[in-house]
Amino acid sequence: MEAKGEERVRQLRRLLLTMIAAGVVLNVLPNIPCSLFGLPLFLDTVGTIVTAQLGGLFPAIAVAVLGNSLASLFNQYSIYYSVLNVLMGILAVYFRDRGWLKKKSGLALFILLLALIGGIPGGLIQWALLGRPQYTAIAVAVESLVSHSKGNTLLYFLPLNFLLNLVDKTISVLAAYLIWRYLPEKRKEAFRTSCWRQRPVDRDELKLLTGGRRKKGRTLQSSMSGMLFAATLSLTVIMGFVSLRIYYENMKEERTEAARRAVRLAAAEIDTRRIGEYLKDGWEAEGYEEMYEKFRLIRENTPGVKYLYALVLRDDGCHFFVDPGTDGEEGLEPGSVIPFEEAFEPYLEDMFAGHQIEPIESNDISGWVLTVYRPVLNDAGRCVCYVGADVAMERITRFTWDYLLRTALIFSGYLMLILGYGLWMSRVYLVYPINSLAAVTEEFGKESNEQEDLERDVEKIRSLEIHTGDEVENLYHVLCRMSSNTATQVKDIRHYAEAVAQMQNGLIITMADMVENRDSDTGAHVQKTSAYVRIILEGLKRKGYYADKLTAKYISDVEMSAPLHDVGKVAIPDAILNKPGKLTDEEYEIMKTHATAGRKIMERAIATVQGENYLKEARNMAAYHHEKWDGSGYPEHLKGEVIPLSARVMAVADVFDALVSKRVYKPGMPLEKALGILQEGAGSHFDPKCIEVFMESLDEVKQVMKKYREDVT
Repeated sequence: MEAKGEERVRQLRRLLLTMIAAGVVLNVLPNIPCSLFGLPLFLDTVGTIVTAQLGGLFPAIAVAVLGNSLASLFNQYSIYYSVLNVLMGILAVYFRDRGWLKKKSGLALFILLLALIGGIPGGLIQWALLGRPQYTAIAVAVESLVSHSKGNTLLYFLPLNFLLNLVDKTISVLAAYLIWRYLPEKRKEAFRTSCWRQRPVDRDELKLLTGGRRKKGRTLQSSMSGMLFAATLSLTVIMGFVSLRIYYENMKEERTEAARRAVRLAAAEIDTRRIGEYLKDGWEAEGYEEMYEKFRLIRENTPGVKYLYALVLRDDGCHFFVDPGTDGEEGLEPGSVIPFEEAFEPYLEDMFAGHQIEPIESNDISGWVLTVYRPVLNDAGRCVCYVGADVAMERITRFTWDYLLRTALIFSGYLMLILGYGLWMSRVYLVYPINSLAAVTEEFGKESNEQEDLERDVEKIRSLEIHTGDEVENLYHVLCRMSSNTATQVKDIRHYAEAVAQMQNGLIITMADMVENRDSDTGAHVQKTSAYVRIILEGLKRKGYYADKLTAKYISDVEMSAPLHDVGKVAIPDAILNKPGKLTDEEYEIMKTHATAGRKIMERAIATVQGENYLKEARNMAAYHHEKWDGSGYPEHLKGEVIPLSARVMAVADVFDALVSKRVYKPGMPLEKALGILQEGAGSHFDPKCIEVFMESLDEVKQVMKKYREDVT
């Protein structure tokens, strides 16, 4: 069985992978011509929608993320939209579970929401990454609108992008619908079951499996989900922060090194003998223009360097003699003097001494920059000037934030993939199987103790068909064997119990016969009263009287022990018990002691048996079947419902049989007259409810009388 389970798990995995692979292909293939020919369409959600209908949440997320990742091989921006594709997959599952996709209105709403997701957040992602629309045709249309109305470019782009996505998602949904419609039902069912590791359940059962049975406390699913989400999010934040920090430091180091190369190259272009001429004459100085052009070319060809210049330090500040400026900005004229910035004051002593200093980060006249200085030495080895290069930190920060955005978009897709996989694993491998086992185990034998119900409960457990291939499946097989063994053992116990019950009945009948054989006047009295007792008890139950008392076990116990109601007569002398005439008062008092004697006999029998047993009702009937409803009976003058119910029932059965049966001292009374006496005694001698149901069951009473050849006239 375990080998079959492992093979089943492998088959399900292959089906699941096949479904995901097919979904990825459906996402990627339509996107290829759109990307290659520059068409302003995506068509990259067809597989996501189809997979969501077939397999649910995790396969849809997997197809969305893997599809966009693969599409990035020919469309570099696809991977950044994977999180949007995931949201569309989640939306598809949500609509599927509620059956909304089967309605035209639901389908239209679905397309509209898909277009909103792709149009607005998707448009904002484009703008954040590119600063413009991704497709040229859309960019031209936006520029045309802006030029005619002088509006904001982004505000025109977003509605256009929404309309574009409305067309795109309409085509995608229709394509998904056609694939779904013409996919064979057998293949649909195979893909659907591939996401389960047990028998698939319907929506109502699923609610129970996902926490509907929970009474208090947390569920395993919420604990697993919370732990997985916290772990994944923490890891993502930590990795994002670390990678961002590393990227920033590397970018800064790279630009600093580039600035060092720039100042080194620029320093080599300075004729140290002419620095005074450069400061005084500027452009008129010999060789100045060539040097200036070299500085400009070095700056333009060095990534990250915003300014490249040469200066001489004097007491009144920095005297610039070369400054090509930056893009769109003129540099300082030769001889311009700039006071020392505050950030440089700690380094002035070393700089006046001609020493090399570390890069300085400042945010003053030149903005937020990182400045690298290189001393320029003359032939005598004395520092005559410095070449400086300013690295624009804003650019590094902008690149860093761009890196963060791209990383966040990529990570968010894979984060949702990891979460989806973890939730799917926790559900299909733990939550669903365990809750299913808990549900069927809780119901095992609860509905009824009949053997057929137990066998049906065993089949319910087996029908779960759990195939997780791990300890949960082992638990399932153990429960299958245990429930089957339990049902078999219960069947055996019932067989033994029936044998014991038959033996007990035999002993009871034997004891009753011993009493009856001493009383030559009773004639099948115990059999008839037992039958009448059963008729009255069933009538009370049918009417709903004493419902809390009249359980199946109680009725069985009373009926089984009814023959012992006169067991106390064994203590009555034969002369009194079999006297043909009327008893004297003294003899009657002795006869009445059979109730007390019967109770003592039954109590001694009960003392020898451990636990609850039917003899307790035998004791009640033996002791109190001569008590009367109004309290005038014997031996304790009990009244009303204080008299045990079994004794009240036996009182009716005993008196009725005594009235209609022939005795040595009297003939049998006609049925109508006997019934009249019973009715007269209702509320005084007898429990009125017992008389009521007895009168309503006369057909059954007459059948008992006929069986024992009583006169039914």
